[in-house]
Amino acid sequence: MPTRITKSFGFDAAHRLPRVSDEHKCSRMHGHTYVVDLAIEGEPDPETGWLMDFGDIGVAFEPLREELDHRILNEVPGLENPTAELMARWIFDRLRPALPALAEVTVHETPTTAATYRP
Repeated sequence: MPTRITKSFGFDAAHRLPRVSDEHKCSRMHGHTYVVDLAIEGEPDPETGWLMDFGDIGVAFEPLREELDHRILNEVPGLENPTAELMARWIFDRLRPALPALAEVTVHETPTTAATYRP
């Protein structure tokens, strides 16, 4: 039975969007408390009943969380234009080698706004 599990992580960071007009509020430096949801899909192991240990997902994400937390995202290589859409793909591309069953990444900028990347 195909199964999906999701684990969420948070970090705080600042950014500005350099490709919007100077009049747009996001052109100015501001911060967010981001929430990232990682979705893993596959078949649960018949012995353990698990698709994957949630702790292993945390271990895989921790280096990225450290790279992003309390940073200016524009200064992170590859995130010079750190929209939620581009961040979701950036995170996916970096995590996929460690999490081959990674199905999608969702980046929440606020409680009411999010972007999801799924290849």
